[in-house]
Amino acid sequence: ERAVARNGEVVARTTAFIGINADHRVVDGAPAAEFLSTLKEMLEHPKVMPA
Repeated sequence: ERAVARNGEVVARTTAFIGINADHRVVDGAPAAEFLSTLKEMLEHPKVMPA
């Protein structure tokens, strides 16, 4: 657990670190960053995940 700010208060929350390795000969960094951003959004708000 880590200390995080929620609604102006510090609370303990379980967190995860997610990283990505990409071969820049195959994929540029921008699409990889967009993928991680989308993944973060879906993990934080599971109702936006496609069925």
